[in-house]
Amino acid sequence: MPRFFIDTSQISGSSLSVLGEDARHIARSLRMAVGDSITVATPDGTEHVCTLTKIRDERCDADIISSSPSAAEPRSRITLFMAYPKSDKLETVIQKAVELGASKIIPFESSRCIKKPDAAKAEARTERLSRIATEAAKQCGRGILPSVGAPIGYNAMLRAANETDEVIFCYEGSGTRSLKAILSEMQSAPASISVIVGCEGGFSPEEAAAAQDAGMKMANLGPRILRCETAPAYVLSAISYHFELSNG
Repeated sequence: MPRFFIDTSQISGSSLSVLGEDARHIARSLRMAVGDSITVATPDGTEHVCTLTKIRDERCDADIISSSPSAAEPRSRITLFMAYPKSDKLETVIQKAVELGASKIIPFESSRCIKKPDAAKAEARTERLSRIATEAAKQCGRGILPSVGAPIGYNAMLRAANETDEVIFCYEGSGTRSLKAILSEMQSAPASISVIVGCEGGFSPEEAAAAQDAGMKMANLGPRILRCETAPAYVLSAISYHFELSNG
């Protein structure tokens, strides 16, 4: 069933409206008809099964048949902070992070980043990455629309990450504990988790020390060296397993 994301302001009583590009997609690309069913999700994680009642290029109206909390949303709001990687790896990271439960992805610049964010193209780039996140959310049946933030600096990243309940800093150097040990200490899913992953060159010792001084949990990801685009998927999969599968 086609899935769309709308704001709660687009709901009125037992009906709702899908607007703009999504409406055109219903009318032109999908060629849906009155009476067809769609799933519409709102920012609070509620899914509405709806029947289309009116189809136009700019606005499609639908009656709400049933509403329920999304079963696809993880128990924790997870923010992935990803150091800017080379080429188009960030696109893959965002797609897979959304599939694996991230609620927000924020790129940041660290000292070992080879590719630097282009300030002149930052807005357009963020819009493109947001579209990738949206398509991934539709494909995997997310109950919310994950967001992609504009690139930030390293110190700003540390401050933002520390606003969440738990912070996992992925590091291959000394002074770390296994990801399993860190997750095992969490008896229940925290309301929010930050996951911080470096670029191809990882983090400098100074950057790791700053994270440790900030009270972040320094995690190693096992005996193998993972590519920077693999590490986020590894950590997010482990979080999903620990809180969604192994604990029932």
